[in-house]
Amino acid sequence: MMQGSNPDVRAAFLDTLSPEARAAFTRLGMRQRYAVGDVLIREGDHAEDLVVLHEGLVKVTARLDSDRVLLRDIRIAGDIVGEVAAMGEGPRSATVSACGDVSVTVVPRNELEPFLLAHADAALALSRMLCGRLRRADRLRLELGAYPVPVRLARVLVELAEAYGQPRRMLRGFDQNRVRIDVKLSQSEFAALTASTTHTVHKALAQLRKDEIITTGCRQTSIENMARLREAALLSVPAA
Repeated sequence: MMQGSNPDVRAAFLDTLSPEARAAFTRLGMRQRYAVGDVLIREGDHAEDLVVLHEGLVKVTARLDSDRVLLRDIRIAGDIVGEVAAMGEGPRSATVSACGDVSVTVVPRNELEPFLLAHADAALALSRMLCGRLRRADRLRLELGAYPVPVRLARVLVELAEAYGQPRRMLRGFDQNRVRIDVKLSQSEFAALTASTTHTVHKALAQLRKDEIITTGCRQTSIENMARLREAALLSVPAA
């Protein structure tokens, strides 16, 4: 997974723990498996469990009204979901659904709190992750009103490439300018991520393909020129 210069690029929670804390954390809770389409967490529920992803991919959605659902995020192995309800009070703020076969550990709040009290570094890592996600959510809300769809889409692609991308393997190493995004998203899901319509996203993707910045196929997206994609996203800081 490539590491870019975007301060909002997300490290998986388990990767932020010390070996000792990680070993202790993995002993908590109960392992469960889900199939594609299964709901791990439902918006509005009052459950307080923390869910740790070990295998697979999930999407985080929130209902805007009776007809519209916003795709808020995607999470992969090593990430956690449900942390807000597990750390505070109130109902679940989003629905988390499996995008394929998913293996998780469900950690009840009554196990999580003693663990965090005994492992200050894990509590700090969780607090930093919560702050990062709140900062990212604020940034995304600002971008929805400040930029047109092509720019929003380019920014989403940059973030996906930096968080979940695999640089192209070449004879002399890896090409950081050409990245395969290891997350399969449909055009409707890209539309939800950018708060736009599928038709508008279709046109924006077509332009990026025409400009030879990306290639797409079978819900797979590859970045052919990260530098130009960052230009399209109006991001001046180059990827590392």
